[in-house]
Amino acid sequence: MLDLDMPWWEFIVRGAIVYLVLLVIVRLSGKRTVGQFTPFDLLVVMLLSEGVSNSLTGGDESLVGGLLVAVTLVSLNLGVAWMTAHSRKAADLVDGTPTLVGRDGRIFEDTLKKLRVGVADVEQALRESDCELAEMKCAILESDGTISIMKK
Repeated sequence: MLDLDMPWWEFIVRGAIVYLVLLVIVRLSGKRTVGQFTPFDLLVVMLLSEGVSNSLTGGDESLVGGLLVAVTLVSLNLGVAWMTAHSRKAADLVDGTPTLVGRDGRIFEDTLKKLRVGVADVEQALRESDCELAEMKCAILESDGTISIMKK
């Protein structure tokens, strides 16, 4: 239970590599993945966790190995949170930036396609904001995946 199958430092290196690669993958997958999960997005997240579990521990089933990986992942997450709180460039790189997806009653469908967001999502945001399309001043896809609507 307490015997490690690998050197202790390998757990830290494995955890760091998996964390950083998944951070890049999630960031590149778009704002929608980060924001509101569809059932398909949730499925991908669940399968990702299952798919990388052996990569984290290298087959080690010890308590110490699992705790080393957990501490590594939490530490990296705290480090990234600290970095994004203290650096605008880091925050933009990790979290992304808001994107204008509509203005003056017009939805920018080409922009939505590039961001892999449907027009229906903007229409839903309009309904939630109790705003008709003609009344829309701006529609902004926020970095967390939500869509903000500003009325004229």
